Amino acid sequence: MSEKPKTAAAKKAAKPLNETVNEVTAADTSQPDETAPEIAAEKPPVKAKPVAKVAKPAAKPAPAPVVEVAKPVPVAPAPAAPPVISHSGVPAGPMRPMTPPRAMAKAEIFVDGDFVVYPTHGVGKVERIATEEIAGHTLELIHITFDENRMTLRVPTNKARTAGLRKLASRKQFDDVLAVLKGRARIKRTMWSRRAQEYEAKINSGDPSAIAEVVRDLHRNAGQPDQSFSERQIYESALDRLAAEYGALEQIDKATAIERLIAHLKSE
Repeated sequence: MSEKPKTAAAKKAAKPLNETVNEVTAADTSQPDETAPEIAAEKPPVKAKPVAKVAKPAAKPAPAPVVEVAKPVPVAPAPAAPPVISHSGVPAGPMRPMTPPRAMAKAEIFVDGDFVVYPTHGVGKVERIATEEIAGHTLELIHITFDENRMTLRVPTNKARTAGLRKLASRKQFDDVLAVLKGRARIKRTMWSRRAQEYEAKINSGDPSAIAEVVRDLHRNAGQPDQSFSERQIYESALDRLAAEYGALEQIDKATAIERLIAHLKSE
């Protein structure tokens, strides 16, 4: 049989083993190593430079709200509060008008020995009327003595009327006073402190009818509630002031005048 021509692959396969190894070795050495240059070409990693943090600008504060201020409206001034008055240590608050201001006594002529009534001190006696020089001024003074208080009061004659100095009430006037005592008590339903102020004002007014109202309102008959300490004090002060004038008018001592006034209060 005729031999067919061998192909290149067959020829190659027919080569001895040692030749094949030598060819592979030569091929490896003849071809350049492509991996090495790639490894050599790799650069070391570059460290990133720290980036400085830039502070953000602070946010602008929100604008304050605009508040519209109303223009003040003119207000009429409030009326002045009444003065605070205290009598005999009784605490007083703002007072409403209690009694009208003390009326001036009518112009009277006083002589030595006259019994007179001074509003805040009661019954006294004119000791003398003399002209004296005081602080470079020449004044005519009425010397009034109050035996019970051992006091002497000097009142200028031109000021006697405004001071409320007067002579004793007449018998007719005192009859009206006794009628007031017989009347019905009129006690207001207010706090005692205010009533006490009103009673003190009446006593110091020097008006015998007003003083009689205090005695009438604070008097207690049998079977009625007892008086409190302060009520008793004001009652006795009013009764003493009224009895002094009544005794001087009737020319009796004060003790007898008090007994008569109390008997008149209790009579039907």
